[in-house]
Amino acid sequence: MTLIPGSHLPGAHLSPGGAQFAVRSRDADRVTLCLFDGAREHRVPMRRDGEWHLASVAGIKPGQRYGYRAAGPWAPQQGRCFDESKLLVDPYAVELDRRFRFDPALCARGVDTAALVPGSLVMPPLPPVPHAPPRFAWGGLIYELNVRGFSHDHPDVPSHQRGTVAALAHPAILAHLKKLRVGAVELMPITAWIDERHLAALGLTNAWGYNPVVPMALDPGLCPGGIAELRHTVAALHAAGIGVILDLVFNHTGESDAPGPTLSLRGLDGRYYARQADGTLVNDTGTGNTLDFAQELVRTLTLDSLRHFVAHAGIDGFRFDLAPVMARGPAFDPKAPIFAAIAADPILRDRVLIAEPWDIGPGGYQLGNFPDNWLEWNDRYRDDVRRFWRGDPHTAGALAMRMTGSSDIFGGTRSRSVNFITAHDGFTLADLVAYEHRHNQANGEANHDGHGENFSWNNGVEGPTADGAVLARRQADLRALLATLFASRGTIMLTAGDEFGRTQQGNNNAYTQDNAMTWLDWAGRDRALEAYVTSLADFRAAHPGLGDPSYLAHADWRALDGYPMTPERWEAADTHGFELRPPGPAGLVVRVNQAARQCALAAYPLAPAAPAGVAVQDNGLSGSDRVP
Repeated sequence: MTLIPGSHLPGAHLSPGGAQFAVRSRDADRVTLCLFDGAREHRVPMRRDGEWHLASVAGIKPGQRYGYRAAGPWAPQQGRCFDESKLLVDPYAVELDRRFRFDPALCARGVDTAALVPGSLVMPPLPPVPHAPPRFAWGGLIYELNVRGFSHDHPDVPSHQRGTVAALAHPAILAHLKKLRVGAVELMPITAWIDERHLAALGLTNAWGYNPVVPMALDPGLCPGGIAELRHTVAALHAAGIGVILDLVFNHTGESDAPGPTLSLRGLDGRYYARQADGTLVNDTGTGNTLDFAQELVRTLTLDSLRHFVAHAGIDGFRFDLAPVMARGPAFDPKAPIFAAIAADPILRDRVLIAEPWDIGPGGYQLGNFPDNWLEWNDRYRDDVRRFWRGDPHTAGALAMRMTGSSDIFGGTRSRSVNFITAHDGFTLADLVAYEHRHNQANGEANHDGHGENFSWNNGVEGPTADGAVLARRQADLRALLATLFASRGTIMLTAGDEFGRTQQGNNNAYTQDNAMTWLDWAGRDRALEAYVTSLADFRAAHPGLGDPSYLAHADWRALDGYPMTPERWEAADTHGFELRPPGPAGLVVRVNQAARQCALAAYPLAPAAPAGVAVQDNGLSGSDRVP
């Protein structure tokens, strides 16, 4: 092969007659490009230009498999973990030839891993997707889903598409999403990940994907068609009026702690990971390593990844896992450089941006402290809604605050809250009212993993039961919780399957369960509950004031007896509900009644306000005017 002049454009790029390769490594003595033809490896020395290592090779065709090897000092406490026996994935790879599989050899110094590490693929570029405003607007419904589990057992999806990104473009899936009036699907990680090293011995695998290796390469199992498959699916969802949000992990990688595998970043440049003064890896994520956003190369890789997904797939926005890490240096900074960089970027500045506003590091709980144009997962909404419907005293005032946007947390003039009751981690909605305690034995950690306090209740029986009275109470609770969510001001999030009663048998940390526990049971779904959620979605769509993220300037708050609420009533231990009558022409009434296990939504013709002591009557309202 003939070498031709190189380029500083990161990654691998086809050029007339061949391809150009560029990778960054400040401290390596040398970096070698490895080209593969089956099991045969051809090594090409790369030339150095500052921190960059470059090669241009003639005769390269689309689909060429490649990787890197880096040689240099072995000084792990200084972040220098060079081992030329390790094949390294290009940090800018956009497609891989196979999925990652953990093997102890990946962690062993001096053991060659070319047969174990997926190959990066040289791919022809796709033309950019025309830039357009996001399809999702604040105040809509976000539908969180696990790509594999969502369609794995869907009877209408062809077997070869089940469990893939392409399945989301199937007419049956689109019809379901439209019926629920989903504003955007939020896809749990679809970039390639590796299983945590303790799982193999337990016979388990990571079913969620929150353990990525490089940030752009899509997982070949979830997205076998690569970026083209994602692009096609996004276009189909957009045509149905549905946006697409990617859940991305920029807080750590699957290279884990010091004894972990060397797969990409660790073997190229120690600056990617934050370290303490003694050289120990910072662990603000609970996974063994933490990306260092004080470093320019980390921010650049992140920004380039986000641009890639917008420009080449038309992605509408991003949810950032353990987002405070992105603003650490090492402490959280609400004016961190990454925020300014995104806000100034012409491709990214109009995207939907959602923070999971906590990590486990010092000062890691940062709810309410992200930029004004970011949404934030609101765990206080989750917990206060659960505590009220569980029957905890002194919770009515907190519930009212959460349902109207949590102005005490976010300030400003509009709510940045993502209101949710359940998410991928934690109990499902059906399990929330059927289990008081977690049941995570299947995860192989002696039931010690997962949250211990879930503010859940079981209605008298732990888990499955044939008791009709218990089942009736659980059904009432599900409807009350769902109506509370759909009556809440601002953006709401529903986790896929909760609309029809999915269960994980009390497992509240099912990340290791790639099986029937997490695959949605479409055949056995609760169709009556699904119809109820559809009616809630229709009501919310007919009354857009419910979703308006602007805070209520004033409203008529009544006790359940019809009298106005007072500070004393809000603070009373025995206040079990209220009525909210927001201003506006629709005559909306939201009636929350803990004792009756009901949150009722109604729209009445405008009439003079009822005098104190006169309760609102629900008689005579049609189904389109009232839920339930």
